Formats: sequence, structure tokens, C-alpha cells
Amino acid sequence: MSSCASRVGIVTVCYHSMAVLPDMLASIPCGVQVVLVSNAGEGADSPLADLARSRNAALIINDHNMGFGVACNQGAAMLDAEFLLFLNPDTALAHGALDALVKAADRHPDAVAFNPRIASPSGAPLFKRNSHLFARSQKMPRGWPAADAEVTVLSGAAFFVRREGFEKLQGFDPAIFLYHEDDDLSLRLRNSIGKLMFVRDALVTHLEGRSSERTPEIAALKAWHMGRSRVYATRKHDRPYPFARALSAAIRQSLSLQVLLSKRKRAKAVAYFRGVVSAWKDGGGGQPAPQ
Repeated sequence: MSSCASRVGIVTVCYHSMAVLPDMLASIPCGVQVVLVSNAGEGADSPLADLARSRNAALIINDHNMGFGVACNQGAAMLDAEFLLFLNPDTALAHGALDALVKAADRHPDAVAFNPRIASPSGAPLFKRNSHLFARSQKMPRGWPAADAEVTVLSGAAFFVRREGFEKLQGFDPAIFLYHEDDDLSLRLRNSIGKLMFVRDALVTHLEGRSSERTPEIAALKAWHMGRSRVYATRKHDRPYPFARALSAAIRQSLSLQVLLSKRKRAKAVAYFRGVVSAWKDGGGGQPAPQ
């Protein structure tokens, strides 16, 4: 393990993630602190527990789904590393990625959080360039910047942050159960602590949407919370017409041809609509117990 990697602790939130988790863990250099947080209630004798032991990773098992942000905060509380990396189960670190992130943080002491170069398995850029939480004028160009660059928002797939800054803001907003929590934290860090940076030399491969099993039931669960989170987070950040815009997106999604052809897409569209409506009915507050 390099001296740079020894400064990093990794948190991964798991929810029926065994199909992808072994490859993600295998990409992490030996000796790096890793905390797995399970939101699926696996037991101490589960395959996940066996995998955690084999990789010398700490494991937190929640007896019910606490949501992504709360689980991230739980994992972070177990680490004392200088930097935290929140890493999706369906990602893999390229060789030297942790070293590149730490070196970039040392080069940019005025930056608080960072994204590596995130790519699909085919090598295509997966660059987060905008958010529902800020104006279109802050939207960034497509594709990766040619070098390290300041950005307006970070992807939660591989969110690298100084632990001191993360703790100063008390981490992820626990009222956001799933989706938009990375946008929310990005904006709070950018507004209160320091810059957000893209790191060109660090590479992470992301399968996108493979962190959990791809069933209609799980798709519906995620979509319901996506609808609620959009209303809550856009309202929190004073974006105009938070409910109307979310409802418009739900209607457009329901009219897609894919909804007619795919049971999973259909379940997702219906659940997203229900999530938006539920947020409107209760005033767009934080997330209730999972559905």
C-alpha cells in the first residue's frame, strides 16, 4: 500500500450488491480501510459477511433500509482517515487512482471534494455536468475536462472528500433517502468550505445502475425515493417550481415507449410519479420510512 492510499478510508453502501461487490473490493489496494454498510439486513453468516471478512473490511448491518446518505454517514463515523471516498458497489478503481486523488488534493489545498475521471466499461466518459439543484447557467460542457478543473457538482459514484470538511457539514443530509444527496452535499461544500475539483489522472470504471439487483421491485423502490428526493432537494435549494417540474418529468417518463416494452421501466415510471405526488401531499418534507 502506498503512503497516499494509507490516507484514505473507503465507504460502500450495499443493497443486494453481491453481483458486483467482489470486483469493486478486488480493485482496492490491500491495507486501505474499508467499511461496508448493508441496508438489506444480511446476517452475520451471509455471503456479504463472508466477503467482508475475506477482505478485512468492517461491516455495518442495518436491520432495515436506512437510505444511502444515512448509511454513508454511519460508515464515515467508523473511519479516522484524512480523506473519505464514498464508492458505489458497481465501480472499480484503476491502478493508482487513490494515489492520484490524494496527490490532487495536495496540489489543490483550497478544494474540499473531488471526482476522478469516471468511465463506463467501454471507456465512454460518465461526467456529471449539471443538477436540478442549480441554474442552467452553471451547467458544464460535455465530456471530461482535459486536465484538473474546478467543477460545479460531483457524482456520488466516487465522491472523494476531506474528512474535516465532510464532518464540518455533518455529512450527507439524512432527510434525503436516495438520489440528489450527492448534489446537495456538493453544493453545501462548495458554498461553505471550498472548491470542487475534477481529477484527470484518477480513473474509476462505473457500471451504472448495477449497485443492486435489476428487478422491477428494486427499480420501483429507487424511483419512488428519486421522485420524493427531487422535490425535497430542489425546494431546499430554493429552485423555482419544485413540484411542478418534478411532476412534468414524471409525466414525460410515463409516456416513453420503453415504459410499454419493459416491466421494470413501467414499475419505475409509476413509482417515480407516486413519489412526486407523495412529496406534494406531505409538503415536500424529508424521507419517511422506506416503502
